[in-house]
Amino acid sequence: MASTFTMYSTPWCGYCHRLKSQLDREGIPFDIVDIEQVPEAAKIVEAANNGNQTVPTLVYADGTAQTNPSLAQVKEKLAALAS
Repeated sequence: MASTFTMYSTPWCGYCHRLKSQLDREGIPFDIVDIEQVPEAAKIVEAANNGNQTVPTLVYADGTAQTNPSLAQVKEKLAALAS
C-alpha cells in the first residue's frame, strides 16, 4: 500500500514520535520528512500553519493538511480520501 500522506516532523518532537508509533502499530504507510534537514519542507509546514513551524504536520494526497492530529483523525481523513 502506497503512502497517502507525508508527516513533517523534527527528531526532538514528542508528539511526532507518539503519532509515528501509533501509525506504525496500525500498519498505516506514510512518508516522513525532517523539516530541520529539508529547508523546503519547513516552508510547507509554515504555509499550513499560519507561518509557524508546528509539527507534526500531515499533508495528504489531496493537498489538505492536519496539525498534530490524533490517530482517530488520521484514520477518519484516510477513510474520506478512500471513498
